[in-house]
Amino acid sequence: MARITELQRVRGRALINAMKKRPKSKVTIKSILSHSSDLSDRFIPNLKEVGAIVQDLKRMGYRVVLTQGVYDMLHEGHARYLEKARSLGDILVLGVDSDELTRKRKGPNRPVVPQTERLQMLSHLRSIGLLTLREAHHDIGDLIRTVKPDILVTSKSTKDFNKEDQFAVYKKYCGKIVVLAPQAATSTTARVRELTISGADQLAQEIMEQVPQLVKNALDALHQK
Repeated sequence: MARITELQRVRGRALINAMKKRPKSKVTIKSILSHSSDLSDRFIPNLKEVGAIVQDLKRMGYRVVLTQGVYDMLHEGHARYLEKARSLGDILVLGVDSDELTRKRKGPNRPVVPQTERLQMLSHLRSIGLLTLREAHHDIGDLIRTVKPDILVTSKSTKDFNKEDQFAVYKKYCGKIVVLAPQAATSTTARVRELTISGADQLAQEIMEQVPQLVKNALDALHQK
């Protein structure tokens, strides 16, 4: 029979204490550590509850990694990036931008894929331990201050979080900040994705420009009857 290590004993005691202190939730440490891809096993929308369960994980000795973003039109580069982030610790917490926040950050025609579908797709990635949603009223540091990750991972492609002064502000909430390059295997993936999104933006713009004329034509047709 395998011997129980001291770390396992510590984690066991921490888990028991955590279950006593933290209000019961559908998402549990057990479900986070399982291989389940059911969104309900790893999605917590409430940041306060996210903070509580993350603290439990830390007390059990797990190193927590945090990253955040839109993850619109999920592709290989996203999966590789998240796998790389997960490899830096034990549990990866992912903050996904809501539809409203995405429109605020990226423009009125984004996201292409709605948040419910993005969350469902992300829950199937083995690298992700815990998912939460960043709402429009959250600033970029709310989840960082809540999780206080051992490692915060950000991408070079993230335009609104890549300045040294921002790193200085949030460094006190993190053990370490790591900046990763985009992980797409080839530039083709990124180009196709960009063309698709740009095409959607252009189509939406053309439709909006034609709406007044379409309305006028419809009214003229009604008057002629």
